[in-house]
Amino acid sequence: MATRLLLLLLALVCLHAPYSASAQQQPEEATVIVKGSTKIAETDVNYICATIDWWPPEKCNYNQCPWGQSSILNLDLDHPFLAQAIQEFHNLRIRLGGSLQDRVVYDVGTNSPCSPFTNVSNGLFGFSAGCLSMDRWDKLNGLFQKTGAIITFGLNALHGRYNVQRSFWAGKWNSTNTYDFVKYTISKGYPVDSWEFGNELSGHGTGARVDAKLYGKDVTELKSILRQLYRAPLSQPLLLAPGGFFDQQWYTQLLQTSGHGVVNALTHHIYNLGGGDDVHLMRKIVDPKYLDRAEDTYRDMQLTLHRHGTWASAWVSESGGVFNNGRQLVSNTFMNSIWYLDQLGMASKYNTKVFCRQTLIGGNYGLLDTQTFLPNPDYYSALLWHRLMGNGVLSVDINAPRKMRAYAHCSKRHKGITLLLINLSNSTGYNVTLQNDLNVSVERRSGHRRHGGGLRRAVSWLGSKPSSESMKRDEYHLTAKDGDHQSRTMLLNGLPLELGDDGGVPAMNPVPAAVDSPVHLAPTSIAFVVLPRFEAKACS
Repeated sequence: MATRLLLLLLALVCLHAPYSASAQQQPEEATVIVKGSTKIAETDVNYICATIDWWPPEKCNYNQCPWGQSSILNLDLDHPFLAQAIQEFHNLRIRLGGSLQDRVVYDVGTNSPCSPFTNVSNGLFGFSAGCLSMDRWDKLNGLFQKTGAIITFGLNALHGRYNVQRSFWAGKWNSTNTYDFVKYTISKGYPVDSWEFGNELSGHGTGARVDAKLYGKDVTELKSILRQLYRAPLSQPLLLAPGGFFDQQWYTQLLQTSGHGVVNALTHHIYNLGGGDDVHLMRKIVDPKYLDRAEDTYRDMQLTLHRHGTWASAWVSESGGVFNNGRQLVSNTFMNSIWYLDQLGMASKYNTKVFCRQTLIGGNYGLLDTQTFLPNPDYYSALLWHRLMGNGVLSVDINAPRKMRAYAHCSKRHKGITLLLINLSNSTGYNVTLQNDLNVSVERRSGHRRHGGGLRRAVSWLGSKPSSESMKRDEYHLTAKDGDHQSRTMLLNGLPLELGDDGGVPAMNPVPAAVDSPVHLAPTSIAFVVLPRFEAKACS
């Protein structure tokens, strides 16, 4: 009996200690040096964003139809889990848009019946034009105002145009329907934060494409409409464009044609893992070389803005990792949080202001399950980022194998910094020593070289002056339930993240640790580390 009890206790200890060293292999030593003297970039305060799409239930790929009743037109807006999930962010940015937005008619000032999207052989993506009734728009705004959501709305940029050949569309944009819709929105007092013009029409397009110079002229017309209807300058929402895949030449032409101050943010989409039928998705997510390819896009976007559009900023207005609905048992599992959080960290380093996740709900990549509205693992990852990572982005140096990733921001709610650590290795854990470049630079100037424990003691308080208040840090370790990386249940410090009986989001409490001890990062795990007394001049 005593033996059985001992085994049970040992099992419980293992369950609640996901960040202990791997049983397969001894943890390796790693060092992360945070440079807190200056910010390398800044995000918007509401960096985390999620989308709601237009896809009807008939949207299918790879013999799967995972959208159900999750679109802008049919989502159950009264579901209690939906409002609760949005409210937890205290102002979640929501982008309404997607592939079919350029075929949406707004039922205001029109005489034709308001019809839903239907399958047609010659339609864009195989669907007819659809319609947004003002009754539905009113109900959507009821949810947004109840939950404090910040809204970006994607407008129809093909209205009035015609298909010339293949995917190329020509002709002038007919702005009348958009004018009437925006005017109605203002008359109802609905606070749309930003209007985005078009979806994936840039470069070679996705289904349809439009010439950059023509697009630039239409964006200028839209800006004129917004200035006319929003008469108080401070009340004018942002104008975003083009909501497509980044093409440097096309984006440059758009900025040059539209001119100074017209486009407030250049928006682009990221689906860097490939299609939902790719059998190598799990391998790609933990391959640092593959993940790093996306960095070129963020860097080139930043360079384009520096050269041609210093008045504008960069947004990712749609990113699902895996295109064509995501992948069942990948996009909605613990493993996807490794891709998602790594992209959030990577994009932030290049002054990306907003990062919109495809989707809040819908497809296989929703933060919420399409059928049950229960949170998937990425929901909790997004929530932790939103609560812990501030808008000031700091530089880090990593002395570790490439399988370990690290990102640092000023903390959101406290002084100091928050560090995001990601372990891509499924066999090796790390003992991560955290350092402040303030101490490292002092050592270098004094000519002292320390090794092992001496260096750790020199930076134990992560600042220039130790104090009793600085001796603790907070850690949030994320792992997969039962070690199954494709589990749809994520553990926080060993405890499953699951809604309460009332539908409430569980408490997401950290575990304290001594600030001068290494962070134990388990194989295939994620950790947020909050250091409230870290001396970072950029964050004061």
